[in-house]
Amino acid sequence: MKFKIPREALQEALQDVIHVVGNRTTLPILSNVLIEATKGKIRMTTTDLDVGVSGETSAEVEAEGRTTLPVKRLAQIIGVLPASEVQIAVDSKNVATITCGPSFFKIMGLPDTEFPSLPTFDDSKVFKLPQEDLKVAIKKTSYAISNDETRYVLNGIFMSFHDQKLTLVATDGRRLGLVEHDLEYPEAQDGDIIVPTKAVSELQRQLNSEGNVLLKLKDNQVCFEIGSKVIISKLIDGSYPNYKQVIPGPAQERLEIDRTVLLDTTKRVSLLASDKSNSIKLEFRKGEIALSANTPDVGEASESIPIDYSGNEFAIAFNPEFLMAPLRNIDSTTINLDLIDEMSPGVIRTGTDFLYVLMPMRVTS
Repeated sequence: MKFKIPREALQEALQDVIHVVGNRTTLPILSNVLIEATKGKIRMTTTDLDVGVSGETSAEVEAEGRTTLPVKRLAQIIGVLPASEVQIAVDSKNVATITCGPSFFKIMGLPDTEFPSLPTFDDSKVFKLPQEDLKVAIKKTSYAISNDETRYVLNGIFMSFHDQKLTLVATDGRRLGLVEHDLEYPEAQDGDIIVPTKAVSELQRQLNSEGNVLLKLKDNQVCFEIGSKVIISKLIDGSYPNYKQVIPGPAQERLEIDRTVLLDTTKRVSLLASDKSNSIKLEFRKGEIALSANTPDVGEASESIPIDYSGNEFAIAFNPEFLMAPLRNIDSTTINLDLIDEMSPGVIRTGTDFLYVLMPMRVTS
């Protein structure tokens, strides 16, 4: 195998697939990238047996072939080469020589026959949706994914295909993000899946703002095709909790608040939140919200936000990081904050397609 490729193109292709490879792998081959050189292009593939990523880029291929090379070592080498054309040649023993200007490297690879094959998706369910819609939906929900491995069904994003709608949900039991989109597909393809965190992270890296993504389902696997890039992942096996049960009923109070003002004010006030309670108090008064936090022996902070409010005065406390998370990941100028009382969850909404449920904390005086 032998090919030439601009250094920048090779570096970008490696960065597209390198994140799947962990620092410690059970099999040496899982530390390697499968490189396939065919006419006019090279395809690179990595996998950890749960998630696989593959992509291709143009190259001047002088001799076709396949090999596997240690991906992190290869990326380190390519990253320090001068900005010019790179030539890679691999012999029959999977020894690769890398030349770029005056630079020369030789690294040892492993046979491509040892590399695990990624599953195929013939006769699969196929959904087609705009990349931008999926990218935004993941951004609005993924921060709420649980990292508690004892609740493994929450370690990913729940995707529900029902009634010509795609619903994405993520929750860690203390907060919940939900996005809903209209989507045309055959009614027979209704169903639910849970996409694990690692695959979600890869999607966030690969999705663009233009074009479509093909989502394919077969057995307990999902495939996302984004142009020439492919992300394949095992699905989380289990029943996702009934998220609809935690969405509160009709609000007693609905407040319209400037998103950036609420985010910045929360950020400032939370600097004096107690490490132990990690909460800030929101007091709703005529014409304003007063945010406050205090830590004994350290200090206190307070700031008010003027709003159009004339309802009953009351107070509710939230984890400040949980309150700020959705505000960082939506782009609406204003948000609606729906509240029932100081003991019931608060709900942040924008339009009709996004909501975020936030459990309250004990109000401290």
